[in-house]
Amino acid sequence: MIANRRLPTAEDIVTEDLSDIGTRLAAEFGRLSGKKLLVVGGGGFLGYYLVQAPLAWNRLNKGPAIDVTVYDNWIRGTPSWLNGLRMDPHLTLVTHDITNPVPSGAPDFDFIIHAASIASPVYYRKHPIETMDANVKGLRHLLEYTLKLKKSGKPLSGFLFYSTSEIYGDPTPENIPTPETYRGHVSCTGPRACYDESKRYGETLCVNFARQCDLPITMARPFNNYGPGLKISDRRVLPDFARDVFAGRDIVMLSDGSATRTFCYITDAIVGYYKILANGRKGEPYNIGTDRPEVPIVQLAESIVKLAAKNWDYTGRVVKQISADKDYLVDNPNCRCPVIDKARRELGYEPTVSLENGLERALIWYSANQCAGDA
Repeated sequence: MIANRRLPTAEDIVTEDLSDIGTRLAAEFGRLSGKKLLVVGGGGFLGYYLVQAPLAWNRLNKGPAIDVTVYDNWIRGTPSWLNGLRMDPHLTLVTHDITNPVPSGAPDFDFIIHAASIASPVYYRKHPIETMDANVKGLRHLLEYTLKLKKSGKPLSGFLFYSTSEIYGDPTPENIPTPETYRGHVSCTGPRACYDESKRYGETLCVNFARQCDLPITMARPFNNYGPGLKISDRRVLPDFARDVFAGRDIVMLSDGSATRTFCYITDAIVGYYKILANGRKGEPYNIGTDRPEVPIVQLAESIVKLAAKNWDYTGRVVKQISADKDYLVDNPNCRCPVIDKARRELGYEPTVSLENGLERALIWYSANQCAGDA
C-alpha cells in the first residue's frame, strides 16, 4: 500500500520524536548526565524510546553522557533497532533474565527502570506464570540490589517500576476518570489476574521497600500507550487495526466497540516516565496518559479508516465480529481514563500530541514496520 501524498518517513517520525523527547526532558536528562542507567526489558515496546532517547540526547549535548545498559533475555532475538545501536559507546547490551538475581559483576547503577513484563493481554494470558515472575520475582531481585547499593554507600538516585492502569480493573462509574487514590475493582482469579494482580503486588513491594528501607522507588501507571516500537504483532487494539489496514483488509473489531479509552502517544508517555524517575516522590504512583479525548473503540477504528483512506487509498471498513476466545473480553474494563492532576502538579507533566496526529504518526511507522515476530 503506497502513500498517496507526501508523508514523513518512519525514520523521520522516529527522529522527530526523539528530538521532541530530548527537548522536553532537558532538565531531567541533565540530572541523569554522567550517570549509569539500567533499563530492564529494554528490548520491548517501551524500551524502544526509553533506550534511544537518552542516547540521542547524548549526541546533541557536550556534557557528560548518560550510560545506558539494557538487560533482556532476548527470547525472540535482539531487535534490529538495538542491533543498529551496538556501536554506540554509551550503550551496553546484556543477556539476562530478571527472574534471576542481578549479576554479581554488575556496575553500580544510578538509575533503574523495570520495564520487563508481558503487557499484551493475548500473550500474558498464554504465559501467566512468566508474567507474574517478571512483575514479582524480577522486581524483588532489583529491589534487593537497590538495598545492597545503599548499604554499600553507593545509593541509587532513582528507581521506576512500571505498574499499569489495569490495577484499577473495571472502575465504578463514579471513579471515571480514575485518580491514583482509587483502590480498584479487580478480579484476583480471572483470566487477566496474572497481570493485574502481579502489578498490584509489585506496587506493594515498591511502597514497603521505599518506606522501610528509605529507597527512591517510584511507580508509573500507564494508560494505553501507542506509537513507534509497539509491534504490529502485539495483538493490542491499535496494532491489530494497523495490521488489517496494511494487509488491505477490513478492520475487524472483536467487540461491539462501546468500551472507551484515552490513548497516549509514546512521546508524551516517555516524557512522563522520565519525569517520575528523576523527580517523583519515593513510594508514590503516578498516572501517565492523556485525560482527553475518551473515545469508544469503534470511533477509534473509524478514525483509522479515515486516516488510511486519506493517506494510503485504503478502502476497507469496520467489521464487528465475536472472538473465538471465550475469555477475550472477560474482565476487560468498560472505561479507562486517567486523572493526571498529580503528575501535572508534582512533575510538570503535560501531554501535547493530539489523537489524530499521534494515530497518523503511528500508521506511518507501521507502514514501514509491517513484519514482526510474536510480541
